[in-house]
Formats: sequence, C-alpha cells, structure tokens
Amino acid sequence: ALFTPRRAQHKEGPRGAIKILLPAIPAIRTNQQYLLFEWALPARDDFPLAHKAEGFTTKENKSMFQIRIHGRGGQGVVSAAEMLSVAAFLEGKHAQAVPSFGSERMGAPVVAFCRIDDKPIRLREPVLEPDTLIVQDPTLFNAIDLFNGLTDSGYLLINTGKSIEALGIQNAVAHLPAGHVCSVPATDIALTHVKRPVPNAVLLGALAAVTGVIKIDSVVEAIETKFPGKVGQANINAARVAYEMVRTPVLQEVANA
Repeated sequence: ALFTPRRAQHKEGPRGAIKILLPAIPAIRTNQQYLLFEWALPARDDFPLAHKAEGFTTKENKSMFQIRIHGRGGQGVVSAAEMLSVAAFLEGKHAQAVPSFGSERMGAPVVAFCRIDDKPIRLREPVLEPDTLIVQDPTLFNAIDLFNGLTDSGYLLINTGKSIEALGIQNAVAHLPAGHVCSVPATDIALTHVKRPVPNAVLLGALAAVTGVIKIDSVVEAIETKFPGKVGQANINAARVAYEMVRTPVLQEVANA
C-alpha cells in the first residue's frame, strides 16, 4: 500500500453521507502526499429512494469506475475530484476522492483521483489504471506520461480547442474506441461564464456527457454544494454548456475548428 491510514475524521455530508477525511500521509519513495475524501452511504434503510443505486454500470459494464485528473496548481484539480465524488454519491453510489499534494506553487503539476462504485470501496492507493483521464492543461502532454495505465477502453477528456493532431497525441490515442477521445475548450467557457480561467466544473459537465458515469443534474447539485451562490450558478452554467457541446458533435467540431 502507498500509505497506511491514521486517525480518520467522520463528518456529515450531503443527504446524510459520511465524509471520511484521512490525514495527508507521504507516499513511500515519493515526495507526494495524499488526502482521502470518501463518501460512504449511510447504514440505514431510509436513504431517499430517488438516489438509491440501481445496478450501476458504466459503458464497459464494469462496477468500479476510476478517474485520474491532471492539471496545474490553480486550476481546481482537487476540487474537481471532490465534486465528482459528491455527484456520484448523490446518485446512490460509493465514491472516493484522493488529491495528491506535491509542490503547492501556482502552475505546478497536480494530480487527483476519483473512484466510483456501487459497493464500498476498499482501495486506498492512487489510481494507476484509470478508466478516464481528464487533462486540464494540455501542455502536460510534453512534461508527463499522462497515458500511463489508461485502459484500452478508456476515455480521454482534454481541455483544449485544438485537434488531437495539433496536440501531437494521435498515435497515443489511436487504440482508444471511437467517441472515447473528447476535447472541450473548458478554459474559454469558464472565462465566458465564470470570468476566471478555472476549467474544473466545465470538464465535469463534459464528463457526464461523454461517459455517462454521472448525470448532469448530479454535477449541478455537487457544484451547488461546493460553490453556493452566484459563483456556483456561473459554474453550473459553464458545466451545462460543455455538456451540451459534447452531446452535439456539430457544436464540438465548430469549437475545435
């Protein structure tokens, strides 16, 4: 195991969830630290029926779905993983967010992980074989091996208005199924609606459309939980724009032209 959990704090989360926070603990042989946010379903029978899991599966008909998010400091990578875990919980699933803390300076590479399952999640290590990669800063393609561990049937979601060929990654993604590689100009959408270059919520809207692993309404509620008020509404509007863009291939082609 990359770390051994020490004393955990349990806090009440949305809709009676149990939020388990494990203290940041250095990983063996690295300078990274990990802090675990886990949303566990309450052990009771009166959980709202509308949010009970009903045979949750992904498009690959697989129970656990693992996401790895790459970006840079200041882009909301950690918040993206936490909001994603909340969105999954709101659908009656167990979810876990594992942010990684290395250098904390603005612009430094940052990675966070999320697991979603219809059963309690026992894994505690970072995601090594993701079903989905979210790349919030495409310049990282030239700095890090982002594709390491990505499953053959995985998804790739990139914050860019450029084509795959312009990014120079066409060979790296050639093995992925059709429709599993998606680019969205998330920063531009965020600047339009949020007035800040923070693409995290935008990409969660796109994730809901491209994978179907979560619903856009759950993303909206998770954003409201994280960012109440006008900031939250602006992020919700941006997420919905990305969701519709991915659902409408013509709009996506225009954005990438």
